[in-house]
Amino acid sequence: MTAAWSDLTRLTRLSWRILSMAVTAVHAQKLRGAFVSSAVALGIAALTVIVASVDGARQKALEIVEWFGPNAVLVLGGDIENRPVGQRVLTLTWDDARTIERSLPGVQAVVPMRSKSSVMLKYEAKNVVLPVVVGSTQNYAQSWDWPLVEGRDLTEEDLARSAKVCLIGDAPAKALFGDASPLGKTILVQDLPVQVVGRLAYRGFTGGGSDTTVDDRIIMPITTLTQRFNMDSKYFRGLRVKFHDPSLMDDHLANLKSLLRHQHGIGPGDPDDFSLLSASDILKFLSAVTGGMTVFLGVTAAVAILVGGFVLANLMYLSVSERREEIGLRKALGAPGWAVTVQFLCEACLLTALGAVMGIGIGIGLGEILSSLGMLKLVLTAKIPILSLAAALGIALVFGLKPARRAASLDPIEALRGGGE
Repeated sequence: MTAAWSDLTRLTRLSWRILSMAVTAVHAQKLRGAFVSSAVALGIAALTVIVASVDGARQKALEIVEWFGPNAVLVLGGDIENRPVGQRVLTLTWDDARTIERSLPGVQAVVPMRSKSSVMLKYEAKNVVLPVVVGSTQNYAQSWDWPLVEGRDLTEEDLARSAKVCLIGDAPAKALFGDASPLGKTILVQDLPVQVVGRLAYRGFTGGGSDTTVDDRIIMPITTLTQRFNMDSKYFRGLRVKFHDPSLMDDHLANLKSLLRHQHGIGPGDPDDFSLLSASDILKFLSAVTGGMTVFLGVTAAVAILVGGFVLANLMYLSVSERREEIGLRKALGAPGWAVTVQFLCEACLLTALGAVMGIGIGIGLGEILSSLGMLKLVLTAKIPILSLAAALGIALVFGLKPARRAASLDPIEALRGGGE
């Protein structure tokens, strides 16, 4: 027991001595060490952006799916997947909506929708251009599970009277009214006076562009929208269908598709003139986008890490050549070859670990810039430092092992003479 403890104590002291010598060697070559660490940092920065952005994209995808609703389907006119030339996008009618509501099993709500883009809103001296004004039937907020901060939802009476009322999103509410309540105020929608009867809660999801969100909208009765803006009242662009049981969505989708094909007189083998979009479809699309982004950024990070590894290997070979006499003296004094190998590997690990810390900082800074520009959403987790340090140590071991073994294999006499190997 005493002999084992003595051996352990001796090994611990030797390890600390090797580590101390590695720190001294790195400190003595600051410029070279900074060059190696910087090269490694670029690869680690790319890895940091990848991990944070992919986690952010996954979180955003889950948030969007939750917002869309696992028990809902959005029916759009036209084939949005194949986009045939000259296709009609106004293919959904009121008869479709009534038939779905009356005949399709498990339906909870059917909400037809139209929209008008680029509409000017005015209130007193303030103006704001909205990317979209949505026309809907009653219970718009309820059907989208969109809470109202204040006021009420659209009603059947609003629809029947083509009432000049609206729900206002968070963005135009703040732009026109600031912190004041918009409830009961009258705004001009392309010179049409409309009273605000409800304010929608902030959602924050990206909408039609990188600088717009679903909050950049107002919602008015679909009858008001079509009449006041001279739109064809027979058709509408979209239809939200909400079901009672989300566990039966596959059956609901099949039944809905079959019903619409029958309604539109589409024969066997002919393409649909409508598109069905469910939460699972959105998740599949976002997963494909995330996967493509992961592959692209992964290749970029791999190249950057390889570059850092080659820089480390080349400078370590140079260091071995310059320190031949030091290595020869250590071996002549009895240092075993494995101790020399471990010392050089420790030097490599110190440099790459420093590069990992720098890379994490650079990656987070770069990610914050991209996030502020609306290009990425970052989610910082414990995986980032763990993966970064693991990658850094992997670089040190893979690219530093051969130079370290070359140092350990030097003949002490030849090294002290300054001759070749």
